Amino acid sequence: MLRERFPEFCNSPSPPTEVKMEESVPLEMDNHVLDKEDGCYDNTDATFSDDEEELNNKGKKREFRFHQLKETYIDEPADITPFVDQLDEALKERVLQLQKGSDTETHCEVMQEIVDLILEEDFDSEQMSTLASCLAELFKSHFRGDVLPEEITEESLEESVCKPVCLIFRNLCQMQEDNSGFSVLLDLLAELYQKQPKIGYHLLYYLKASKAAAGKMSLYESFAQATALGDLHTCLMMDMKACQEDDVRLLCYLTPSIYSEFPDETLRSGELLNMIVAVIDSAQLQELLCHVMTGNLVMFRKDSVLNILIQSLDWETFEQYSTWQLFLAHSIPLETIIPILQHLKYKEHPEALSCLLLQLRREKPSEEMVKMVLSRPYNQEDQFTTSILRHWAAKHDDLLGEHIKALLIKNNNMPRKRQSLRSSSSKLAQLTLEQMLEHLDSLRLNLSNTKNNCEDVLPLPPPGRCAPLREEREGSIRV
Repeated sequence: MLRERFPEFCNSPSPPTEVKMEESVPLEMDNHVLDKEDGCYDNTDATFSDDEEELNNKGKKREFRFHQLKETYIDEPADITPFVDQLDEALKERVLQLQKGSDTETHCEVMQEIVDLILEEDFDSEQMSTLASCLAELFKSHFRGDVLPEEITEESLEESVCKPVCLIFRNLCQMQEDNSGFSVLLDLLAELYQKQPKIGYHLLYYLKASKAAAGKMSLYESFAQATALGDLHTCLMMDMKACQEDDVRLLCYLTPSIYSEFPDETLRSGELLNMIVAVIDSAQLQELLCHVMTGNLVMFRKDSVLNILIQSLDWETFEQYSTWQLFLAHSIPLETIIPILQHLKYKEHPEALSCLLLQLRREKPSEEMVKMVLSRPYNQEDQFTTSILRHWAAKHDDLLGEHIKALLIKNNNMPRKRQSLRSSSSKLAQLTLEQMLEHLDSLRLNLSNTKNNCEDVLPLPPPGRCAPLREEREGSIRV
């Protein structure tokens, strides 16, 4: 058949002939049409560019990581003309020196002179806003690019905080809070914050990285109260958000200190946690896990962890998995968060259900755990309850049987009127006899496919589903 349709390919080779390019295109198209009609073409040897790249890189691990896009800046001369003439002569002279100077050391010396001038008793506080506008314009290049050194050492950290704007931070650290100059410098920082919001997380970085600021992280709270926001939580969240958008490495570097120094602001909600897990990659997640395991970082506490995990149900898949990884690195009893099961739907929350299922299989079942597992609405497609009951039945059969027996007796003896009068919030935690029987019957059917005799493991309903037992719920149940 091939010889009949394609004799030119099957005959002995002939001397090459010159073919016009115009004719080659329709010939090639005709061949493809014939191939498709006869169904005889074979694409098993077809390769794509991605396949070739994989073949060339065989044995190499391809790494996909989150990389921020770096903005390209064009340095333009700082224009302080609208502000500099409003300053007195002494300040004006120093500000113009900052504008003309080029090296960092000179800038730092001049900046220290400016700090000394504003700390004098006769300083006119009305010039503070004008001075802040000048400094924000002159130092705008200091707030661009990465703040954290590529290689983190004591020397590189100290070098990274040797900037003119850090002179204000250093003077604050050297002062007592009852010093009159302390409030003056805070006012300057507050004015700068209005012109350049990035100064907030730069202050946090200085307090973390500089040896001169050791143990002075509480200064940030004074700074937050001095700003127009006047609230530590709002100011901290805004600064961490700005840091997240500018430098993820710096965000991860600051995280342990922020959580340890401001626990009331960071642990009561999932706002900061969501900022972190939304941008970190797997390597940064592993780094945070190590901080948790070594005790340098605490991101959850018992009184708020359940609410945070419930909030995370609306986050992206990687964000949820990262959150559960960080939670499991803490030594918080699983019973603390087991009520979350009542909020989980098998089609909408597979991330949380997967993590919880793997963690439950490591636990010995308590009566509360069994109650929460059985409280899930029965659905034939939802295998969560059947899976964990099956595992517990194999590992802790006696213990599981005792808990199910106790729950059956409690629910059978509970007056129906009392159940109907419950509020909507308590109905969320309600365990009905029908639910228990449906789940147990599902477990019976699952176990019946194995060599195990389910009646020897658990007090399960007899064959024929759970209808007979439902009819007896007003009487006593034999277990």
